[in-house]
Amino acid sequence: MAGKAFRFGVVAAAGEGGAKWRETALRAEALGYSTLLSPDNLTLPTPTAALAAAAAVTTDLRVGSFVLASPLRTARAAAWEAHSLTAITEGRFELGLGTGLPSMRQQAEELGLPYGSGQERLDSISETVDHVRRLDGDAHTPVMIAAGGPKARVLAGKKADIVTLAGGPLTTREETAGQLGEIRAAAGGRDVEFAMNIWVVGEQVPPWIRGFIGVDAETLIAHDSLAMLRGSVDEMAAELERRREELGVSYFSVNGAFIEEFAPLVARLAGK
Repeated sequence: MAGKAFRFGVVAAAGEGGAKWRETALRAEALGYSTLLSPDNLTLPTPTAALAAAAAVTTDLRVGSFVLASPLRTARAAAWEAHSLTAITEGRFELGLGTGLPSMRQQAEELGLPYGSGQERLDSISETVDHVRRLDGDAHTPVMIAAGGPKARVLAGKKADIVTLAGGPLTTREETAGQLGEIRAAAGGRDVEFAMNIWVVGEQVPPWIRGFIGVDAETLIAHDSLAMLRGSVDEMAAELERRREELGVSYFSVNGAFIEEFAPLVARLAGK
């Protein structure tokens, strides 16, 4: 299938202090990454502050939330933050939205907010997008929705500019293709960019990543996991081209632990 030009993002957290975070932003820009993406969790600095700081020390690097969890803000508050970042960065902000992990129930309680049912959290995402569109006026904040279940995929197809699948690390290629088909069907003729997050580059899974995704390298390899990219630079480039050709995915983000290992692919493929 015809695909968009490749672009690449880095998912990193500003948990090690401002100097290290600014260094990460500058390095990502120097290596040719399109976007620096920040996760959303009460144990980390808020993405609003982190992304504003990253944009302030870079020139062309885009910044984005990966992703704002709907239980941690009201829809109006999330839209306020998003539009503010679009204005401050002069259009370099991408708003990533998701329903949040089950572990965020306690974090929502700390903020005095309801965690909500699955439908309520999806409704909050939809309302956030509507608020952003109203606040933007003539501007346009690109919206990425992390789509896990069927209802999220339909919502993403209808309202997102960018869609990243939020399935598990062992989701097969066939299952992924089917889920992307659902999104395309919901999008109708809308132009949607498809994204995918790569957790592991190479064949070694750092302990903290293994704890988060719940599987080891051997399991990822045995299942031909799309969460992993391995082999030579030529082999990895061919695999990304295969994913674009077969699935239509052209926007790949990589965990910040692998920013240097992934850089040769950015140099080879970005913009092509």
